[in-house]
Amino acid sequence: MTDRAWFDAAKGDIPQWAASMPKDADGTTIDWDWVRSLDLAHGVGTIPESTPQSIHDALKADYATRERLESIIAQCNSAFMTDFDRFIGSYRLPRALAYANRRLNDNINTLLHLGEQQHLWAVSRERRGRATIAVLKPYSGSGPSNDDQGMLDLSGEAGGTSAGNTAAENSDVKFPTTVALDDVQDRTAAILDARAERRKAQRFQKRAGDAAMARANLSGATSPGGAASSGNATGHHPKPDWRDAYLPGRDVDAVMGIDIETTGIDPARDYIIDVGFEFMNMASPRPAGEPETYAYEQGYYAAGDAYGQSRLAFGVPPENAALGNALIAKLTGIDVRGRSSEAGYRLFDEWPQAQAGLLARLTQQPYVAHNATFEHSWFMLNVAGYAESYRAGRITIIDTLPMSRQWDPGVVPTNEHPYGDNTLDAYAKRQGALDSVHNERHLGLEDSHIMLVAMKHHLAALKAQRKGPWGPAGRAGVGGKSCGRKR
Repeated sequence: MTDRAWFDAAKGDIPQWAASMPKDADGTTIDWDWVRSLDLAHGVGTIPESTPQSIHDALKADYATRERLESIIAQCNSAFMTDFDRFIGSYRLPRALAYANRRLNDNINTLLHLGEQQHLWAVSRERRGRATIAVLKPYSGSGPSNDDQGMLDLSGEAGGTSAGNTAAENSDVKFPTTVALDDVQDRTAAILDARAERRKAQRFQKRAGDAAMARANLSGATSPGGAASSGNATGHHPKPDWRDAYLPGRDVDAVMGIDIETTGIDPARDYIIDVGFEFMNMASPRPAGEPETYAYEQGYYAAGDAYGQSRLAFGVPPENAALGNALIAKLTGIDVRGRSSEAGYRLFDEWPQAQAGLLARLTQQPYVAHNATFEHSWFMLNVAGYAESYRAGRITIIDTLPMSRQWDPGVVPTNEHPYGDNTLDAYAKRQGALDSVHNERHLGLEDSHIMLVAMKHHLAALKAQRKGPWGPAGRAGVGGKSCGRKR
């Protein structure tokens, strides 16, 4: 299937999804006819005239569309993974909805910037609960307050303004602030907080029901009363954690380490711009015939036992590039203003061959990531076939974050880090994969490398001490998390 034909195929799956998922993540009945009416390939955002009310109305409409789309997308993973009869055959519809939502989010940010240029409002990015949102305030005569965005002039070209002047001040188009702001405020944080409270209440009801059943069941008197120890090496975190499912087993060997860099933290709003991966054997010798050296960006990195290194760069749509992203540029050194698709960069979610190549590697052996649920969530909504392969048990995921939390003797809980500092930077330094002078680079390949080196060092120490996978609660086999098969 070529070009954008997969969007039509995705819409063809709507009957399957409608039968299995009547409501979205907020409990609202889904209007699947509305979903069917969306032009997912060419955009679901609103392009306004350059008048205050038109910009206001377009932003209001786009916010409403985004809320509906994201509530559907948020429910898709649960519906797909609990579809035990396999009535839903493909995950391409959620991927298509996420594709459209990313472009919609770009349109929203463009409208926010345009309104700021025309002095309709001032935008600040503020952390509210579980999300960072755009807060609109009346224009006060000061310049834009959002440091995370670049400059966008009214012709749509980046960098067309001189220092100290907004595009509106350099333009003949000037409007007074004449629009209401109450109905164009970002509701993301409130939606996520309410959703979390509902989940919390559901968990409480389930635990209460389980406890009542145990009291009513005579066998409950002899049932085990506690969970098994997680095999923690430090004694700081004896309680099991859901991340423990991602811990490696004592027979883990060939793995692929992977790390991605993105334009934000939401796979339904942001873009993958950098992917780095390499291979390393945790137990067996390095394969013969592989090149013995590789030049990382950091000259002090030694390839060591790593092989098969690869670095992949991807772009963003012109609308996203025009706005810029100072935070990501500072963190990674990647300036999205130079990564526009118009500059020749391919977008990952528009490149089937890149997705297929990555999926082939992800299914060949376990893949390792630090805080692997991040990579997993992005692959679900970006890589064709990944969700289906994961559900079928063809993908195994190992996470070095719970290795650090549970098995690292250097972890010391503090007020700032109740479970200790388990960032990749801290873990790599404790395991001798990164010296104290240098910091995590925040580029895919370099971060994958220090992660695998740290993992190998850590496993060797644990084996010598008969701890971790070799301790009483350790697992035989490869370990990690996968679906669709028994261990």
